[in-house]
Amino acid sequence: MAPQNNRVFVVGVGMTNFMKPQKEPKAPHFTDLVEQAVSRALDDCKVDKHLIEFAAVGNMFGNGYGQRSLYPLGIYDIPIVNCHNACATGSNALYLARQMVSAGIHECALAVGVEKMKPGSLGGGGGKRDPTPTSLDFHYKTLMDAFPLEKTPPMAQFFGNAGRQHMKKYGTTKKQFAMVAEKNHRHSANNPYAQFKTVYTLDEILESPSVHEPLTKLQCSPTSDGAAAAIVCSEEFVRKHGLGGQAIEIVGQSMKTDANTVFSATEGEEVMKVIGYDMAKNCAQDVYTQAGLGPNDVNVVELHDCFSCNELITYEALGLAKEGEGGKLIESGNATYG
Repeated sequence: MAPQNNRVFVVGVGMTNFMKPQKEPKAPHFTDLVEQAVSRALDDCKVDKHLIEFAAVGNMFGNGYGQRSLYPLGIYDIPIVNCHNACATGSNALYLARQMVSAGIHECALAVGVEKMKPGSLGGGGGKRDPTPTSLDFHYKTLMDAFPLEKTPPMAQFFGNAGRQHMKKYGTTKKQFAMVAEKNHRHSANNPYAQFKTVYTLDEILESPSVHEPLTKLQCSPTSDGAAAAIVCSEEFVRKHGLGGQAIEIVGQSMKTDANTVFSATEGEEVMKVIGYDMAKNCAQDVYTQAGLGPNDVNVVELHDCFSCNELITYEALGLAKEGEGGKLIESGNATYG
C-alpha cells in the first residue's frame, strides 16, 4: 500500500439501536436511521454539517441511499459515494472517507453505514443452475466441491462447513464454537444498541435448534435494521476546531479481497479460506505494519461475529492465536473483558 500523506482522526460517532426487520415496510425507514446516526455523530463533535466535504454511504441492498438520506439533512453539493461490499460495506465507507482525508483531497468527511433488511435468514444466490453470474459464483463452486449443498441457509453452510473443516484439521470442538456465542450474548447485555440483550448459558446455546452443523440458532447473527456514522478529519481540522480532546487517530486501516490462491486451496481447508481467512490475515499484517504494532499489543478487538465459527477462525487470521488454536483462546477467557 502506498504511504498515506496526512494523519486522519475520528472526531464524532453516532449509532442507532439495531432492530429486527419487519415483514411490512414501516418506520423507521432507512432515511430515518441515517438521520439519527448522522445527527448523533455531528452532535458528538459539534461540527457544522456544512463543513462536511465528502460522504461515503454504505448500503448492501439499496441504490442511491446516500443522496436520498443526506439531502433531507441539508447535506448537498458535495461528492456522495454509495458503496456496497457485503459484510464489509460499512467499513468500506470509512475506508473511502479516510482515504479522501489522508490524500489531502478533503479536510472533513462523513462515513455512514445503513441497512433495512428482510426478515429471516440471509440469502446468498449462487448454487443454482441459473447461468446468470453472481458475486459468489467462485465461492459456491469451492463450497460445493468440498460439501454437498444442503437445505439450510446458504451463509450458514459456508461458515458452518468452515467450522467442520477446522474441527477435522485441528480438533476444535462444538463446545468451543458455542463458547464464542455465549461470550457475545453476555457482552450484548451491556450494549444499549444491541438487537438482542438476552444472556444464555453454554448449554442453552448448544441445545438451541440446529441450523447447520456445528452451528445452532444462538450461534448465528440475525438480520438487522440500523445505521452508524463517523466524522473523520485532518490534523489541521482538529486543531482549527478545538477537537484535540476527543480526536482518535486512525493509525492503520486496510482493505483486501480474496488472495489468488483462495479458490485453489488445499483440500480440507478450502472453505476456511473461502470465508475470508487469507484476506483477514493479509489485512491484519498490513495494519500491524502501518501502526508499527503487533497482535500482542492489542488490548481490545471488535470482531465481526456473523457466525461463531467465523470469529474463532478469524482469531487465528488476526494473529491473536496460533493456527489451529482459536479454540484454546476462547477457552482461556482472554477473549472477553475483565
